[in-house]
Amino acid sequence: MLIVLGFWLAYQLRYAIGFPDEVAPSDYRPFRSFLPVLVLLATLLPLLFLARGVYGLSRWTGLLDEALLVTNSAFLGFGGLIVAVFFVRTLYFSRAIFLYAFVFAVGLLLLWRVGWRAAMAIIRARGRWVDRVLVVGAGPAGERVMSALIGQPGLGYALAGFVDDAPVAPAWAIATQRAVVRPERLGACHDLPEVVRREGIDEVIIALPSTAHDQLYWAIEQCRACRVSFTLVPDLFELSLDRVSIHALNGLPLITTQDSGIRGPNAAIKRSFDLLVGGAGLAIIALPMLIIAALIRLDSPGPALYGQRRVGRGGRHFTCYKFRSMRRNAHNEYAALATSTTYTGDRVAFKMKEDPRVTRVGRWLRRTSLDELPNLLNVLRGEMSLVGPRPHVPEEVAKYEPWHRQRLALMPGLTCLWQVNGRSDLTFDEQVRFDLYYAERWSLWLDIKILLWTIPAVITRRGAY
Repeated sequence: MLIVLGFWLAYQLRYAIGFPDEVAPSDYRPFRSFLPVLVLLATLLPLLFLARGVYGLSRWTGLLDEALLVTNSAFLGFGGLIVAVFFVRTLYFSRAIFLYAFVFAVGLLLLWRVGWRAAMAIIRARGRWVDRVLVVGAGPAGERVMSALIGQPGLGYALAGFVDDAPVAPAWAIATQRAVVRPERLGACHDLPEVVRREGIDEVIIALPSTAHDQLYWAIEQCRACRVSFTLVPDLFELSLDRVSIHALNGLPLITTQDSGIRGPNAAIKRSFDLLVGGAGLAIIALPMLIIAALIRLDSPGPALYGQRRVGRGGRHFTCYKFRSMRRNAHNEYAALATSTTYTGDRVAFKMKEDPRVTRVGRWLRRTSLDELPNLLNVLRGEMSLVGPRPHVPEEVAKYEPWHRQRLALMPGLTCLWQVNGRSDLTFDEQVRFDLYYAERWSLWLDIKILLWTIPAVITRRGAY
């Protein structure tokens, strides 16, 4: 129905309204002359959506990914239709009406899906149409899964509890944006089949470390035996080793790890994208940056811009530019704060939720991440990229463990994968795992998605301080 409505709106825009110009009487066609095309489109597009999995998307699928899949599938469908019309000369061809129909159809489909998501989120948040979920494993990955399930009731998953071999501490709890809760331990891992049957579990999420191979495979087999759907949470420690090539030398298997995909032509593509988008962005936000600079100068004495030594790609130092968010000479207090008993940051990345050095305007800048805007200067100078690991100061890099140093093989960035997945709420180890995951799965499309994901992350301010 939405596809038909979209085509009808396109017809009205082109022939009734006459956009972008009036249709000559000799070129006018009644709507019924487009019926063969409309029937073909209304048949082709749903079949294409079905083949590409549009109708079977998981609840875990993000809105952006869903919108991209719908748009891409519709583009293929309309492209196929244009080719068909071209070869069937008896059908009237109008380029403008197909363009309008594509825009209207995709717009209506996306509006419908956004509305459906919103309605389902409201219904599920009230406890209806939900599935009972059991988490296997209460380690770092399991905690993050349970936190997400509790904090996002609109997904439609009710956390029944978890199973884990290690008993939890009496004070163990999970903090979410809604509350601090303590999920119930329903047994050990070997109790999985019994717990699934007793608790009426609809889905199992397996969040065991990949080092527990036997336990992992056993849990999968038990889920299959119980005929319950299951989802695996990958161990980001192991993802840094999944880009390997296997060769043979006289029957002896040789495994060679592959470097980051950001090399050669890919590096040139990424740099061109940085210059194009970074330059355009800097031109657009030049006036707001001047206003922010004036507010900083009015709020506290000192320069508006602050240059700090950071460690970039290959361990090379560079001056990272930011809007000053602290009082002047705040770096002189670093050592005292880093060793104080009030410090609550990570052992490597120094962060305090209530840093006494931050000014009034600076606190607002940090919450909104606007203090990072001058990083665009570093992007244009080739010292940073739009997307990449956030650069650290030399004192923090000195505390790296050996495996942490893998992140120094990447160009530091203005935003990154972990900044849209928790930001400062993550431990440093988790941040590095996200950085390595990004390096091994880099694509220009991934950069674009991270930039788009950054917008809601900045608006919600989750994990920003």
